[in-house]
Parts: sequence; C-alpha cells; structure tokens
Amino acid sequence: MSRRRGPVSHPCSLKGALPGGEASAVRGATSRTFTLAALLTLAIFGGCAVGPNYKRPAIDSPPAYRFAPSEGTNSLGDLPWWQVFKDPVLLDLIHTALTNNYDLKQAVARVEQARQEAVVARAPLFPQIGYGGAIGRGRNTLANTPSPLNGATASSAQISLNLAWEIDFWGRIRRLSEAARAQYLATDEARRGVMITLVGDVATAYFQLLDLDQELEIQRAATNAYTGTYRIFNERRLNGVASRLETDRAAAALANAAAVIPQLELKRATTEDQLSVLLGCNPGPIVRSSLTNQTQLRPEIPAGLPSDLLQRRPDVLAAEQSLIAANAGIGANLANFFPQIGLTTFLGKVSPELSSFTAGSANMWNVGGNLAGPIFQGGQLRAQYRAAKARFDEAKAAYQQSALTAFQEVSDALISKQKFAETRLYDEQAVASLTSSVEVATERYLNGKSSYFEVLLALQDLYPAERAQVQTQVSELVSVVQLYKALGGGWQAPASPSDPTAGR
Repeated sequence: MSRRRGPVSHPCSLKGALPGGEASAVRGATSRTFTLAALLTLAIFGGCAVGPNYKRPAIDSPPAYRFAPSEGTNSLGDLPWWQVFKDPVLLDLIHTALTNNYDLKQAVARVEQARQEAVVARAPLFPQIGYGGAIGRGRNTLANTPSPLNGATASSAQISLNLAWEIDFWGRIRRLSEAARAQYLATDEARRGVMITLVGDVATAYFQLLDLDQELEIQRAATNAYTGTYRIFNERRLNGVASRLETDRAAAALANAAAVIPQLELKRATTEDQLSVLLGCNPGPIVRSSLTNQTQLRPEIPAGLPSDLLQRRPDVLAAEQSLIAANAGIGANLANFFPQIGLTTFLGKVSPELSSFTAGSANMWNVGGNLAGPIFQGGQLRAQYRAAKARFDEAKAAYQQSALTAFQEVSDALISKQKFAETRLYDEQAVASLTSSVEVATERYLNGKSSYFEVLLALQDLYPAERAQVQTQVSELVSVVQLYKALGGGWQAPASPSDPTAGR
C-alpha cells in the first residue's frame, strides 16, 4: 500500500495508539513541526502583505449644500424615521414594510451570504485538518509495483489524519480575506440602502394616496356642482329663458368633471396596490388618515455638512467598500508572482493485513514542506494583475461618482422643498381669491345682477386651482421624503458592522 501525502491534523489525537518508542519519536518530530509552525504564524500575522494599503481617495466636498437654507452641523438625516414622520398610521405602515417586504428580505439574505463568504475567504489562514480511511481486499492489488503478488489475495487498511497549511508569507490569503470582508460590508450597506429606499417609497406612496383622496373629494364636489348647474340651465332653456349655448357649456363642464373621477380612482387603486406590495401583502385597500391631518412642515429643514454625507449615505459607503475590495485584489494578484509555501503533515496507520492493523509496524507519519511558484504563464499573471488595477480604477471612479450624485440629490431635494413651498403659498392665494369670486358671482346671481353662467365660469376656475393646491402640498411633503433619503436617513445603523469572522 502506497503512503498518502497531504493535509494532516495534529498527531496528538492518536498518541494512545502508538507504542512507546515510536510514539516518542513522532511526538518529537511533530512537536518541532508545530513549534516551527507557531513561529511562522507569528511571522506571518505580524508581517506586511504585498500590494498597496487602502487610502481613501480625495473627494472635493463643497463647503455647504447648494440651496441649503442655513449652515449647521445638524441634519435631518440624523433622525430615525419614527421621529421624522408624525402620522401614526404611516408609522405603522413603515414598520409593517420593514418586517414583511420581500426586497428587504432578499437584501438581508445577501448580507448573510457575503458574511459566510468572508469566513470562507479567511479560513485558509489556519491549518486545514482532515481525515481519511480505506479498507479492501483483492488479488494483485500491487501488481504495478516492482514485486508483484503473483496472484496472491491480500487485504489492506488505512486510516489517517491530514494537515495542510499554506504559509501566507506574501499576504495573498490576507488580501483575499480583506476583499471578502469589504464585499460583506458593501452588501450590508446595500441592505441599509434598500431599507432607506423602502421607508421613502412607503412614505411617498402614502402621501400620494392622501393626495388622490383629496383630489377625488374635490372632483366629486365639482361634479355635483356642475350637475346642479346643468339642471338650472336646462330648465331655463326648456322655459325659453336660456340659450342652447349655456346648456351645452354646462353639460360639457359636467362631463369633463365626471371624466376625471375614474382616472383618479384608477390612480388610487394602483397606488394602493403598489403600497400593498411594499408592505409584503396582497393588493388591497390601505388604511390611512387624511391630508388635512398632516403636520405642518418647518420652513427650514437642516441639511448638515456635505462632508458628513459621505459617512452616512449607504450607497457611498458601499461604493467605498467595493473600492477597498478592489484595492485588496491588487495585492492578492501581486502575491501570485511569488512562490506559495506550505506545510503538510500525515499521521496514521496502514497495513496489508487486517490482523496486524493495530501493531506498531503499521504506524506511518510524514512531515514535509512544499514550495511552488510560477516561471512562465504566458502573460496570465501580468494580465490578471493589470486587470485588478483596472478594477480598482473603475471602483474609484464609481466611488467618486456616487459622492457627486449624493451632493446633487441633496441639492435637488433642497431646491424642490423651497420652490414647492413658494408655489403652495401662491396656490393658497389663488384658491382664496377664486373662492371669493364664486361667492360674489353667486350673490350677484341671487340678486339678479348676473346670469348663472357667471357662476359656472367661476367654478370652472376654482376646482382646478383647488386640485393644484393639493398636488403642490403633497409634492412639498414628498420633497421632504426625498431630502431625507438623499441625506442617508431612514435607519440609524451601527457605526461599524461586526466582524463577519468573529467567533468562527
């Protein structure tokens, strides 16, 4: 039976199976081996890995956000979502979404996958221990050796413990572990990004539902008013007082107002279905409050410092972790140019006869080292190294672009909040003036100073203005949601996620 060479475990586990002299010899050899291994461990983990160490690229952060109402260190993004949104119904919906949403569950599962992959990448830093065994009986099983068995029937048995350990002298394994850990952290930031997006999407869909409810109420009121107007004009026409022109105009106003209602009902139903999916539920009606119950927004919402945004936005943090992984990949590929050094140990028993398997002569052991390195690979290693550097350049540009996009989104959300607030004030003035004009027109009609056609014209101006006011009010609320998302708010995660390899 030929001896196996390969990864072996600590031989002390078989001390009791060895007779005195041989056991002492094996213990002496293995003791020296593991003493050397311990010294190598200290040298490896205390040494430096080849390749560049990560250094965060410089980001040209503006001193303050464009369109920021005031400078300060406080930021809306520092608040958790349950302190930003005051509607208790909305808070319940967000909590349900964070519990049941399937996109978030997928993100959580991806984090766990990346965590375990980081453990796998780190495992080769430690000795790999295994076991093996074989038993058989046959004729001429060693016929390929210089001394054939001449047709004899023989039995064989083997049991062994194996240990193999690659000495990470150049830091290849450490760089791969560093890259895997960075990918884990990037995946965790992506999960936080899904969570923030989910909070924002639920809030946005909720406010849109309130908008549609309010618009439907206005449109139904308009339809009822136009119905009364048409009845008046039609009676006047039948009595020969009004012309066909007034009746047709009233009928057209009624039809136009009624046609908007099914469109709004369609939007409301699809928005309810969208929100139901975000909640992880089958499409159905959504319990909600009303737009009139929403808390008045503060005129100035703090945005904080742009430099803090880089430490809060999950997409920026994820891009940086991907950059760290790419940087570690350069070192891992550079280490491939150098030889790989390993230790192997083999300890067990082997015997051609089962009856002598427990005898001292069946003992076998081996301690050895190996070294393997490249001489000519047809340019493969150089190309892999250059590709790793190109991946780093790509990740660096992606990180810088994510920071630039973050500044843009905050700036856009700030100006949207300001301009929608200004528009809302003008809409309120327009609605107030048009409401007054309807009252004046109605009073003039009742006093016989004008026809009801004047009232109809005033109503045709009022109801669209009321809908525009509601739309602007909701747009202002949604702009705050967008600002909150752009600032990286939504969930206060720990400053530094736990080490995926801790306790493994």
